[in-house]
Amino acid sequence: MAISIERLKSLLRVTEPSLELATSSVEDHDDYTVEHLRFRLPGGTEIRGFLTRPPSNTTRGPAILYAHAHGARYDIGATELIDGRPALLNAPGPVLAREGYATLCIDMPTFGERADITESAATKASLWHGQTLFGQMLGEQAAALTWLAARDDVDPARIGMTGISMGATLTYFLAAIDTRIKAAAHLCCYADFATLIETGAHDLHGHYLTIPGLLSETSTGKIAGLIAPRPQLICAGLDDPLTPPPAIRHAFRETAAAYEAAGARQKLVLLEEDGVGHRETERMRREVLGFLRNHL
Repeated sequence: MAISIERLKSLLRVTEPSLELATSSVEDHDDYTVEHLRFRLPGGTEIRGFLTRPPSNTTRGPAILYAHAHGARYDIGATELIDGRPALLNAPGPVLAREGYATLCIDMPTFGERADITESAATKASLWHGQTLFGQMLGEQAAALTWLAARDDVDPARIGMTGISMGATLTYFLAAIDTRIKAAAHLCCYADFATLIETGAHDLHGHYLTIPGLLSETSTGKIAGLIAPRPQLICAGLDDPLTPPPAIRHAFRETAAAYEAAGARQKLVLLEEDGVGHRETERMRREVLGFLRNHL
């Protein structure tokens, strides 16, 4: 039996905080616009964010919640949207803006301007307080989604989510627990956790993903299956040490079974590439853009 969304949220310790826009400024480019944003959480914590969009946004259109990666590059955070990172072909924000999307990315805890605390310290503190760092991340992503959906230029019925690596994990977990995500496309972090442990590959993943008791109740494949019947695109390199092929295929069997049960098998796509490690490829980029175009 699949885990319920409420039980999964309880295991993750997800609570959506309120997110207030504190300041914003606009930077215009020839064919896209960047909004520099600062949000405030209850208690006063400020979160940096960036939003890219078409220069003219007078009507409601599709939007993307973009989750940034890890890569042990704690200095990058949300700037990934506008500056890119080594694992990406180039910065995704301008590309998505040219495709007609308003795309929002915020700094996750321990990244970007929030890197004044280490991931290890934040994980331990969360666990000692009966919380999880990953649950905090998901709660803040949900709050960012709420803010994005309320914009005058965004159609809340046409919001997708994407990301690579840690951003991929945030994508399929949030889409599993939040049906406001209408389509999910993720790259290079989909694998069965139990199989990762068996192969030793689990230790390549960050401390943020420590969720007590998760594997006694569910699995990656079943969690991603909660997204059904909404469209989902999974991209993976078969030489990626973080997602060895046996772990990908174990997870996919479970996700595919959930889509079959929902009568939506055609809405689930797995793109595997031989000879590709932990990075985006031209084919992945084309598939993601086509997927978003078709479903948003």
